Amino acid sequence: MDDIRMIVTDMDGTFLNSLHEVSPEFPQIYEELKKRNILFVPASGRQMLGITKYFGDTESEMAFIAENGGYVIYKNEELFADELDPKYIAEIITKIRTVPGATAVLSGKKKAYFDTDNQGFIDYISQFYADSERRKDLTEEVHDSIFKIAVYHSGGSELNVYPELKEFEKYDLDIVVSGQYWLDIMNKDINKGAALEKLQKALDITPQQTMAFGDYMNDIQMLENSKYSYAMKNAHPSVKKAASFEACSNDNFGVLKIIKDYLNIN
Repeated sequence: MDDIRMIVTDMDGTFLNSLHEVSPEFPQIYEELKKRNILFVPASGRQMLGITKYFGDTESEMAFIAENGGYVIYKNEELFADELDPKYIAEIITKIRTVPGATAVLSGKKKAYFDTDNQGFIDYISQFYADSERRKDLTEEVHDSIFKIAVYHSGGSELNVYPELKEFEKYDLDIVVSGQYWLDIMNKDINKGAALEKLQKALDITPQQTMAFGDYMNDIQMLENSKYSYAMKNAHPSVKKAASFEACSNDNFGVLKIIKDYLNIN
């Protein structure tokens, strides 16, 4: 295996277990990565605050890919920030309202925004969106840079939401199934893989020096941009097909098992 200089991992379903917890072993392993000058990069569909909250004081040493590639920071400095054209938002939100069981969230640089009064849903998304705000109507202008529209469906996004919203690809938008219950609408060519490429170029790190982990379709481009690409045992079949290797499940903290093997530590 070539010398690894960057390890990039999805969060939910990959690095975190099903209770959205970080392995208690991570701090020790992270210190070993630092000694070897290997950059650790969490990459998620979450908003930035929903990722960085897991890493405490080490946040200032790391790089983060948030919003499915729409927002990238390195050592607290912004490297890239995308913005969805506001002219499409009202039309898309109106369409989402016609899909039974679907709920929309606007994910912005300052906050996430929703207009449902379903307290169960509000409590649920609080684990992903650290700073959110209920608004009267999401079709009204929000004074924030909106990275994406995230759509939740408890019955599954791939079957219940994607067929209804794929028409918006006509606006040069990407409609991406980002998890079992989530779908994201972003500008075309905004994805974790493109964000990873920006980070690699900025830091002079090659795909051959990159290890990546993922479990869902929004991770595929990121895996394709890494020589050492791992799908989790619990990953979607299309992700397993795209990856070169397989790690054990997120509930067994498979990411850290692979990293420990590479570092040759117990």
